[in-house]
Amino acid sequence: MEERKTQVPDSAFRYRTGPARVDAQELAPPITFLQDAWRRLRKNKAAVFCMTLLLVIILIALLAPVLAPYPPNEQHIPYANLPPRIPGVSIPGFDGTISFRGNRVDRYAMAGVPDDVNFLFGTDEFGRDLFSRTLYGTRISLLIAFVAALLDLSIGVVYGLTSAMKGGRTDLLMQRILEMLSGNPRLVLVVLMLLVFEPGVFSIILALVISSWIPMARVVRAQTLRIKQMEYVQAARVLGCTNAKIALSHVLPNISGVVIVRAMFSIPSAIFFETFLSFLGVGMKIPNASLGTLLNGGYKVFKLYPYQMFIPAAILCVIMLSFNLFADGLRDAFDPKMKE
Repeated sequence: MEERKTQVPDSAFRYRTGPARVDAQELAPPITFLQDAWRRLRKNKAAVFCMTLLLVIILIALLAPVLAPYPPNEQHIPYANLPPRIPGVSIPGFDGTISFRGNRVDRYAMAGVPDDVNFLFGTDEFGRDLFSRTLYGTRISLLIAFVAALLDLSIGVVYGLTSAMKGGRTDLLMQRILEMLSGNPRLVLVVLMLLVFEPGVFSIILALVISSWIPMARVVRAQTLRIKQMEYVQAARVLGCTNAKIALSHVLPNISGVVIVRAMFSIPSAIFFETFLSFLGVGMKIPNASLGTLLNGGYKVFKLYPYQMFIPAAILCVIMLSFNLFADGLRDAFDPKMKE
């Protein structure tokens, strides 16, 4: 049987008029590590949503002096313990009314508050606007959290890199110092510092300076010891590169993903640490507002005025959950192998 042959006509071809060789990069432009990580992060809808929400919260906190209707420590004793009232909202609990003997009572009318005066989150026992205090309190808590992240990125990274790159007795001595520092709980350090310094932002930051960067230093050291054994690092050492140049040019870029993710996880931890200290009364100095002091004040009158505790607690939960979900998304974006 004769094999049938199909001939394609010349009109079906289009000939290239440019150079004969085509660069592969023109067909598929290369992408950087950060671009690839951003592409993977965008696929994580929860992480993108949390990132957007955090940006909004940070922006609102920065604009607290502009958005706050009253100074955070300004007292209006006749308006004490008023429930939230949002204009145009008739939902019980947010319309300025409370339940009294089975009936809804307008607390604003009883206190003689003008109709054009509204407290979106209510007031506390001194008549201070809780919305203004929440804005300023969130600002303080975020400030302490980002200071903790900055400490992780500065002290922790430098200490871990130096310990791993030096090795030998230097590494042994630096690790023993870490063990001595990590053996003392943060709360004990803060209480001891309060014997010298007054409660406030400085005391909390000082406690973070002493202990918060230790986990970052250990992570950086472990990653650096692993990368030190790689062939390209050994080749750079043979070519005469110093330890500092190897750490900055080869080690640090390869552990940047781990460093960024670890710094993001340290932010909610620092927020909780500040809130815990302020809740115990050894954190922020009264009457300055933070999420911890607001929770402390709301806890005392929780049975009578639950909104004074629910609102700051809800904001704290949203911030911590958003940071954790965003950090999880960053971890999966920078290192897909870590995703389970």
